[in-house]
Amino acid sequence: QVQFVESGGGLVQPGGSLRLSCAASRNIFRTYIVGWYRQPPGKQRELVAVITTGGMINYVDSVKGRFTISRDNAKNTLYLQMNSLKPEDTAVYYCYSPGAAGSWGQGTQVTVSS
Repeated sequence: QVQFVESGGGLVQPGGSLRLSCAASRNIFRTYIVGWYRQPPGKQRELVAVITTGGMINYVDSVKGRFTISRDNAKNTLYLQMNSLKPEDTAVYYCYSPGAAGSWGQGTQVTVSS
C-alpha cells in the first residue's frame, strides 16, 4: 500500500509563494493519476490539481494561473508550486492517488494571512 508524506507548508502573507512536496513510498506516477487535495477549515476536502500518467494536467478554477503541479518520477515526488497566494487558499494540503489504493498522509498546513 502506497503512503504519502507531504511537506513544505507554512505561514505566508497574501501574494506570497510556497512549494509543497509529496514523497510517495513507491513509484506510482507512471501507473496512476495523482493529485493535490486541500481541506479548508470547516469545509470538505477538494481536489486542487491532478496530473495523469501521460502528463496531462488539470486545475480547479480557483487556482488556475497561480498553482503548478509537477512530478519527479526518479524521486517518487510530487510538487505543487503555489504563487499569488490568497487567504482562501488556507487549508491542509494532501497528495493522493485514488487508483493506487494508498492511505492519506498527515497533510501539510498552509496558512495565508497578514
